[in-house]
Amino acid sequence: MQAALEVTARHCGRELDRYGQCVAAKPESWQRDCHHLKMSIARCTSNHPIIRQIRQACAEPFEAFEACLRQNEATMGNCAEQVRRFLQCAEEVQPRDPHATVQAQPLSAS
Repeated sequence: MQAALEVTARHCGRELDRYGQCVAAKPESWQRDCHHLKMSIARCTSNHPIIRQIRQACAEPFEAFEACLRQNEATMGNCAEQVRRFLQCAEEVQPRDPHATVQAQPLSAS
């Protein structure tokens, strides 16, 4: 998870800042009013392998977390258990071995 957060912060910091400011400014309606900013983060991160891995491996706990947020827009603290489950899942995701991918082979001298 730390790697995913670092990738997101490094490559999508502006999007994260805007989303965070929107959520803080609109505690009653952030789910609706900040959705477009959430989508901009998703677009920004979609090209990073570790984040794609977390999305695949942790889809179920993340969906439960999002459902909880929708049901508790004004009281996000009610979703602590869903957040814990998602973060625990994400922490277990290991970046794939970069050497396991197809590597360019040196040209033969023939």
